Amino acid sequence: MARAALNVSVRVLSDRTGVAESTIHRFETNRGGMQTGTLEKLQSAMEADGVIFIHPDAGGGAGVRLKV
Repeated sequence: MARAALNVSVRVLSDRTGVAESTIHRFETNRGGMQTGTLEKLQSAMEADGVIFIHPDAGGGAGVRLKV
């Protein structure tokens, strides 16, 4: 959802973070997990572009939104 909100392709996100495109695809299609460090790289890059990740305990479930 975060990548879609930013309208960023897997290739662009991969280039920016150094995370393999196949790793991103696998994670997004629920076909594999991701190491904590890899997930942090992706999250940091998307947060720098304006995504806010909402914790599941925030009273409405997990989600994302863009900064205004």
